[in-house]
Amino acid sequence: MEVLQFNAEKRDLSTKSAKLRKEGKIPAVIYGPDVLEHFTVTHKDVKKLIFTPDFKIGEVNVGGSAHKCIVKDIQWHPVTDEIRHIDFLALKEGTKVNIEIPVRFKGVSPGVKAGGSLMQTMRRVKVKLDPKHIVDELYIDISTLELGDAVRVKDIEMPENLELMVSEAIPVATVEVPRALRSAEAAADGDAPAAEAEGGEAPAAAE
Repeated sequence: MEVLQFNAEKRDLSTKSAKLRKEGKIPAVIYGPDVLEHFTVTHKDVKKLIFTPDFKIGEVNVGGSAHKCIVKDIQWHPVTDEIRHIDFLALKEGTKVNIEIPVRFKGVSPGVKAGGSLMQTMRRVKVKLDPKHIVDELYIDISTLELGDAVRVKDIEMPENLELMVSEAIPVATVEVPRALRSAEAAADGDAPAAEAEGGEAPAAAE
């Protein structure tokens, strides 16, 4: 599990957020069972924690105290996509938290080998766990996935200490049949009756 360490500057709440942003600082807060701290960070401090498809834990040092945490919420500017505020959730063993863990595939789908396209509709799954049981990815086997088949949340390989927080029926990925193959199958189905007619007896003449 990768832990990204960064330093933060304690925030004077009398200083307006707009002023901090002009100075290149991002207002932030960390909260949890034993901590509530307001501080500021820079884009450089947190970019590797936020702009990644992987699951990573942060360790923020505020005023000499280090806290392991995850990003809980981000407020974005509606036009520029600038980060305006970050909420961090402090992690403490014995206190369960909800997190979203990336889902990875293992195996090779026969449907993909046959020309299908693997379409992933869920990239992260929400689970509840004690921080001591955190994993950075979960796996789902696609080695039996044929054309038109789907794998669902219930098919994810789940460790015993993780509790699913979403429906097991939600699709995670499907193997889509390519348009060319669908067209070929449709054409083959359409030709079958004609072929049967050509090989059969001529219709009787009307009396």
